[in-house]
Amino acid sequence: MTNTPEHHHLDDLWDMSKAASMSESELLVYRSNLLGSDKRITNYGGGNTSAKVMEKDLLGDNLVEVLWVKGSGGDLGSIKMDGFSTLYMDKLRNLKALYRGLEFEDEMVAYLPHCTFNLNPRAASIDTPLHAYVPVRHVDHMHPDAIIAIAASKNSKELTQKIFGSDIGWLPWKKPGYELGMWLEKFCLDNPHAKGVILESHGLFTWANEAHECYSLTIGVVQKAMNWLAMNAEGVPAFGGAKHQSLDATYRYGVAAQLMPAIRGMVSGKQHMVGNFNDSNAVLEFVNSANMEELAALGTSCPDHFLRTKIRPLVVDFNPAMPDVTATLASLDDAISQYRIGYSAYYGRCKHDDSPALRDPNAIVYLIPGVGMITFASSKATARISGEFYINAINVMRGASSVSEYCGLDEQEAFNIEYWLLEEAKLQRMPKPKTLAGRIALITGGAGGIGLATAERYLQEGACVMLADIDEAAIKEAAENLISRYSADVVRTVLMNVTDEQAVANAYTQTAVEFGGVDILVSNAGIASAAAVEDTSLELWNKNMSILSTGYFLVSREAFKMMIAQDMGGAIVFIASKNGLAASPGASAYCTAKASEIHLARCLALEGAPKGIRVNVVNPDAVLRGSKIWSGDWLKQRANIYGKDEKEGLEEHYRERSLLKRSVFPEDIAEAAYFLASERSSKSTGNIINVDAGNVQAFTR
Repeated sequence: MTNTPEHHHLDDLWDMSKAASMSESELLVYRSNLLGSDKRITNYGGGNTSAKVMEKDLLGDNLVEVLWVKGSGGDLGSIKMDGFSTLYMDKLRNLKALYRGLEFEDEMVAYLPHCTFNLNPRAASIDTPLHAYVPVRHVDHMHPDAIIAIAASKNSKELTQKIFGSDIGWLPWKKPGYELGMWLEKFCLDNPHAKGVILESHGLFTWANEAHECYSLTIGVVQKAMNWLAMNAEGVPAFGGAKHQSLDATYRYGVAAQLMPAIRGMVSGKQHMVGNFNDSNAVLEFVNSANMEELAALGTSCPDHFLRTKIRPLVVDFNPAMPDVTATLASLDDAISQYRIGYSAYYGRCKHDDSPALRDPNAIVYLIPGVGMITFASSKATARISGEFYINAINVMRGASSVSEYCGLDEQEAFNIEYWLLEEAKLQRMPKPKTLAGRIALITGGAGGIGLATAERYLQEGACVMLADIDEAAIKEAAENLISRYSADVVRTVLMNVTDEQAVANAYTQTAVEFGGVDILVSNAGIASAAAVEDTSLELWNKNMSILSTGYFLVSREAFKMMIAQDMGGAIVFIASKNGLAASPGASAYCTAKASEIHLARCLALEGAPKGIRVNVVNPDAVLRGSKIWSGDWLKQRANIYGKDEKEGLEEHYRERSLLKRSVFPEDIAEAAYFLASERSSKSTGNIINVDAGNVQAFTR
């Protein structure tokens, strides 16, 4: 990455007019949001802020000192008032009498709830003592890449003194907790003129008695570190200079699309993983460098980094000068197995008698020379954020190795953080995964009523969804709707004509790179036509067969390829029609094509079963609401055939002709599509579910 002044400039975002009317606690939220909005200051979910505020005691008229401090979890960039814990300062000070020493520091966390002010349900984090015992009103704890580059250098203490003089102190590595809180207090008392401290291999603490002063101090210290690194790294080749050249963007994308499903299948033994691909300039500079493998093996330094990325990544054997993806794919199984063995050995070397059991031993980060970085985690957001954290680690390694020697955190210390009983307790409090967590679904006809309802149902259950449709405006609107309620991480779109072989293949390539593979195909794209047989043109006949039969074949064939590459099984759901089983007057082309769909599904169920790929069918009937096929001539044609008014009259006709006398809606079809994609139907394949409110002619037997 080029070290330009623009890249290293932090803007002062504080608005005095906006802040003038805020209370002390509101100023804390404001300050936190400003600091968290710039990932050069702190990474997602990292760092914490606090303020000691005088509040009215609810049990009396007197004012008491209350610590407002970022609670467990959450992100400074988006935190609100309810994201902060509130604790009585006098009770926090009284805890010192209960502290039995370093060996027992973890037990102090259990005392924190007893200090809660105003019955605040937000759990206090393990960093609470670090803020409580700094004898200043406002405290920021950030993880800026520039600061950690200094903190992770071999001579970090000397660099700190050289850059900051006596303004910013230095403390050796200490795991976050009660003991570190006592260290910080002692440092402040021994150095009353200091404005902050750098913690070795960890980050930065700064403090001041006013909110604005604390904010300005924090960005000023970070800016000074950035400027110093930029100046002193001038002319030094990053990471020892380039060893490889990047492949062009299209080629990189194609390599990632081939590798990600294979890796995903190998690392999803305990749960379905979701992938993220990053080929940013910062990543490419690192993966192409001469010292990449050596630096990657040292592991990360800051606890926030390795908790998200594991202690070190897996470097994939790939030579961009002589790219051989087939050979790389063949080598993956052994490479991933060796990583597991190495991780298990690390656990064995470092574990304590009371350590939690070995967790998933697979790598999270995969570095590919000439191509980029792949990350896998239990959700798309976690995979993306893990990649962002490793970029933070890359930035740290760049800075440290340019001005000194980069040092990863000691292996035992890293283990003590990763398998800390308090971290384990936090993991155990995580909510149970939803039923489709980690699953990736591609839905054709995704902008229509049934496709959109199915996407919504899958997203409700934790899936990632690729919406595919031929209508660009409609799919954009559909995606915006879903993203506003489920986040941009889990919704992607692709323009796709299901009759275009290359377009279908490209859609799966895009799904592989965006999410890592595919577990569920909902083949739903469709049209409808009506004409007496003597009026049915060859063009109309072929159009029905092309979209409703050939299109279903093409998207299923590509799904099979990807599911086989993953070796994890999968579920294919065809949205066919009652007309595939029950003939309908004046619609021979449509009915025949739908019958073809159903029989194709039966054939695929036979082929897919040995591979764990289930193929089932949902047969809707008369789903008028939200369906795009009713917006054209089909509505008028069907109304004319049955002698009914368009829409309302036709809907009543369909409702009354059903056995149950009920209308069928897109959400009803989506529920069936969810059942057939979920583990609840794990022993079903080759089946047909009619969702038509009952039609005797469409009974399957």
